[in-house]
Amino acid sequence: MEFVIITGMSGAGKSQAIRILEDINYYCMDNMPPSLLPNFAELCRSSSKEVDKVAVVVDIRGRIFFKDLFNSLSELKNMGIQYRILFLDASDEELVKRYKEQRRPHPLSTTGTIVDGIRDERVSLEEVKKRSDYIVDTTNMKLSRLKEEILDIFVHGKITYNLNVTVMSFGYKYGLPQDSDLVFDVRFLPNPFYIESLKEFTGNDKNVQEYVMSFDVTRIFIRKLEDILLFLLPYYIKEGKSNLVISIGCTGGKHRSVTISNNIASILREKKYRVLLNHRDVGK
Repeated sequence: MEFVIITGMSGAGKSQAIRILEDINYYCMDNMPPSLLPNFAELCRSSSKEVDKVAVVVDIRGRIFFKDLFNSLSELKNMGIQYRILFLDASDEELVKRYKEQRRPHPLSTTGTIVDGIRDERVSLEEVKKRSDYIVDTTNMKLSRLKEEILDIFVHGKITYNLNVTVMSFGYKYGLPQDSDLVFDVRFLPNPFYIESLKEFTGNDKNVQEYVMSFDVTRIFIRKLEDILLFLLPYYIKEGKSNLVISIGCTGGKHRSVTISNNIASILREKKYRVLLNHRDVGK
């Protein structure tokens, strides 16, 4: 029996995740008290009907019951039930934004602010996050991308590293992305902005991509960037880093940086890394 435990930050997308699994024929249960996990697993295993795929959401809504989670996980292991933990996360800023848009209180902010609730929840979930098999950051992730990610993990069986990589293009004229871990400046590449027929297009358009990639210096740079990233990423994983932002900048963030970011994202996805692509300034 496949047993999936979904947990993570409130507002990070757990409800959407379990609906996606339900749509692909998992037997799903939301907001289960952790102490009931072993009994529920045994019930599913001994059911007269075949229940071979189960997913449950266990999170901070269980309040005082949440502390029973690790005892229940140990009991599942003793019962011979193999489980996987999917942890959904998002930045504090994004979580605050989502709560304000939905006009909902945070489960732990009944006597404080949303920020206070998020801070307390992060502390409570710190250990379970470390023990999770998959960590998915939904900060800049649309529902369609979340579905794709979950299908990659639980249906297609693709190997995914426990690292969320964001490849972000940006324009230096609008400032550096504040959450960058690695920054690469591609302003040394020939600029399509000065080609009248390309000026109004972006690095998402084939004609701009072909122009940028037509130069030897571009192809050499991408090979060298690929080498350094494939060298570095395993070490970030080894050190326990779960989120990495690779920022690639040109002057306006529309042509060269977008083209290079698209190429790097494709390379990392081919190497089975979990990649989110974000063109920050392409529409400015």
